[in-house]
Amino acid sequence: MRELAIRGEGLGKRYRIGALSHQASLREHIMDAMKAPFRWFRSNGCGNFSAPRDFWALRNVTFDVAKGEVVGLIGRNGAGKSTLLKILSRVTQPTMGRAVIHGRVGSLLEVGTGFHPELTGRENTYLNGAILGMTKKEIEHKFDEIVAFAEVSNFIDTPIKYYSSGMQMRLAFAVAAHLDPEVLFVDEVLAVGDAQFQKKCLGKMEEVSRQGRTILFVSHNTAAVARLCSRCILLHAGTVVKDGPTHEVMSAYLRSGLAVTALREWHPSEAPGDQVVRLRCVRVRSPDGTVSETFDIRSPVGIDMIFDVCEPGHYLTPNVHLFNDEGVNVFVVIDQDPAWRGQYRPAGRYTSTVWIPGNFLAEGHVTVRAAITTLATMNVRVDVVDAVAFQMIDSNDGDSARGDYMGPLSGVVRPLLEWETMYESNPNSAESFGTTPCGGAN
Repeated sequence: MRELAIRGEGLGKRYRIGALSHQASLREHIMDAMKAPFRWFRSNGCGNFSAPRDFWALRNVTFDVAKGEVVGLIGRNGAGKSTLLKILSRVTQPTMGRAVIHGRVGSLLEVGTGFHPELTGRENTYLNGAILGMTKKEIEHKFDEIVAFAEVSNFIDTPIKYYSSGMQMRLAFAVAAHLDPEVLFVDEVLAVGDAQFQKKCLGKMEEVSRQGRTILFVSHNTAAVARLCSRCILLHAGTVVKDGPTHEVMSAYLRSGLAVTALREWHPSEAPGDQVVRLRCVRVRSPDGTVSETFDIRSPVGIDMIFDVCEPGHYLTPNVHLFNDEGVNVFVVIDQDPAWRGQYRPAGRYTSTVWIPGNFLAEGHVTVRAAITTLATMNVRVDVVDAVAFQMIDSNDGDSARGDYMGPLSGVVRPLLEWETMYESNPNSAESFGTTPCGGAN
């Protein structure tokens, strides 16, 4: 049995909405008492007053995380992810339940958490390291590496208040990641950094996880969660609704939140776009024209984009982006129809269709992002995320890429590729190899 790093037992956090803070002044208490009769009057049918009420940000959350495990916390905004990390980090106390953590904790919950704006980057590095329980000698040993990773060497002796939010985030992450915490909490702070630094941070977290450290990672970046975490916990309205392998939990999360079908149409007044082009319809269909939400993995899938060109004289190019269950971009395909490639489109209605061949997509849920771009200026005029969705189903009839194999197959695509096999009835005649089959001697 693996050693536990984190255990949450029946965790709950209740907030009082509309109530005075416990730190309210005497004056506020007196004013609140004076207003009480008016609140009572409004609450009895003469107004829209709502009395203070309880709000449970978390309720009865129970889970275990083994030492060295990397676990993703996912869910919609307001699901309770940040509240859970604040309880585990001892920033706030739970209303009910308890949390037990084994090992030194490093927390990166908000940009610049634990930094003092008047202190320099150097001073804040030592301060933050001391808060995390490191000795001065340990911080000095890691200091140059921290500064190099954060890319703030030119400003290390400048007060933090003059840093941009991105610079603060880089330094905060570098301190938390390099001071060897046994348990690391990371809450959606990587969204502040640029793409290159996000990639650098993910690489560092992968390195930390390989060293046997425990990571609890909150992010809306599904690709990052899928890359980093082998297990996910899905929260909804403060409760755990699913806990298991990342691909299963991510699939449940994406399906529950999309609520899109294989056909999407817009009224002219609501059609996405601008004065040049408006998208009127996106649909997924079979070769006979039937709109469908499910397709056999062996069947071709057509995606139609119907759009109106309102202003002529533009080089407009439709394109679609496909994403799988885990939010990974399977591929992007751009309209290459030679009839319109490099041509300015006159005003009118167009239907552009892209065909995905059978035995190409892997089974699972697929969402489509539809866009129209002016290539000459790289101006994106239409961009609809999660425009339509459909499901690929493997019938297991033996003539797909699966063949006779019945187990799970990973990957974003599943092409049926050609194989070639040479057969010799008398393998002992293969003298050029100098051996008999299976590596025996002649």
